[in-house]
Amino acid sequence: MPDYLSVSSLTKYLKLKFDRDPYLERVYLTGQVSNFRKRPSHQYFSLKDEKAVIQATVWAGVYKSLGFELEEGMKINVIGRVQLYEPSGSYSIIIERAEPDGIGALAIQFEQLKKKLGDEGLFQDKFKQAIPQFARKIGVVTSPSGAVIRDIITTVSRRFPGRKIVLYPTKVQGDGATTEIAQNIRRANERDDLDVLIIGRGGGSIEDLWAFNEEEVVRAIFESRIPIISSVGHETDTTLADFVADRRAATPTAAAELATPVTKLDLLSHLKQQENRMSKAMGNRLVYHRERLEKLVHSVIFRQPERLYDAYLQKLDQLQLRMRQSIFEYKHSGEKQTQVLTQRLLACSPAQKIALYQEKLAQQKRLLRSNTAVIYDQKVAEVKRLANSLLMLDTSRIVARGYALLEQNGRVIDSVHKVKKEESVTIQLRDGHLEVEVKDVKTKEI
Repeated sequence: MPDYLSVSSLTKYLKLKFDRDPYLERVYLTGQVSNFRKRPSHQYFSLKDEKAVIQATVWAGVYKSLGFELEEGMKINVIGRVQLYEPSGSYSIIIERAEPDGIGALAIQFEQLKKKLGDEGLFQDKFKQAIPQFARKIGVVTSPSGAVIRDIITTVSRRFPGRKIVLYPTKVQGDGATTEIAQNIRRANERDDLDVLIIGRGGGSIEDLWAFNEEEVVRAIFESRIPIISSVGHETDTTLADFVADRRAATPTAAAELATPVTKLDLLSHLKQQENRMSKAMGNRLVYHRERLEKLVHSVIFRQPERLYDAYLQKLDQLQLRMRQSIFEYKHSGEKQTQVLTQRLLACSPAQKIALYQEKLAQQKRLLRSNTAVIYDQKVAEVKRLANSLLMLDTSRIVARGYALLEQNGRVIDSVHKVKKEESVTIQLRDGHLEVEVKDVKTKEI
């Protein structure tokens, strides 16, 4: 018989084939993400097209470096190696790199992070702070060698000389730029003398501006207690820093203009105009109040102040009269109500009912005595009648009148049928008794 392979032996052989096949060491696949559910560490899902499906795995470290979040139904291009998993005998692709198909990973990451932070409310207008009109000290987070800081210094010096600018030299592109931008925003917030903070850089590609789309930078801007003006890229460029900042400026020059008022000469002229308006308004106000004071001084009220309270005295008299009338009416109404209640109370008095019931009780007592006497007399007469009847039945009294009683065994014999011939019977007489023997029994027809 041929030798049979175990399942594990066959699977091990196939795994060696997979591992040693040079065509499976680096595979380029395109497919649609299926059965995806984000896990805390490694990600497991499927890649499919119209006719087939393959299991896919992305290790945690690789997933963090993708730069975008996988989503159900997303079409992606991946690079990885194919391996066979022995315990289940299934094969899968271990993804080493991935990017969205047809759209850049950074654009996907931008939209995903924008939605996430927007859902948290970081871009809402209610959290935005007003930019102070007269900033004394302006902070700037940007590269010290770029055109941004030069444009800001030039604009501020032209519009409002003497304003102080505090530069926080910052890397605005490449590795480490995100951390430097967030740290310098927090450093600026440690000071108490900054009125406004400008963050920005010149134009560039989405990769060049990406540091201003990082979550760490966005949250640092949101948490800043100093109002922030964002000036990142050209006017057509948009970053998440622009959404969360208190104001967005299209250029560094525009940011400097937002941070400063109009030119110093225009401001001085405006202040002079306001001073003249205030002086004129105060003069008009004084004239108005002086004229009003003159009218009041010569008014009748000041010459005859008693007129102030004449009307109140009259009103007081009327109120007192109304009060007395109300008290009298209330007292009269109370007395009338008291009388009515008294009559109702007397009508409900139990005295009459008590007298009526007492009279009924006396009648019942008299009737009881009368009935009791009648019943007593009847009972006495009945007792006498019964006593006489008992006396009539007393055998001793019968014998005393000359009669005799015939007994047998202590019982009276009242019929000849109760004795037999030659039986002994007793004859009771008035002064004794006789013991006799029956010689003959004769009956009589009735």
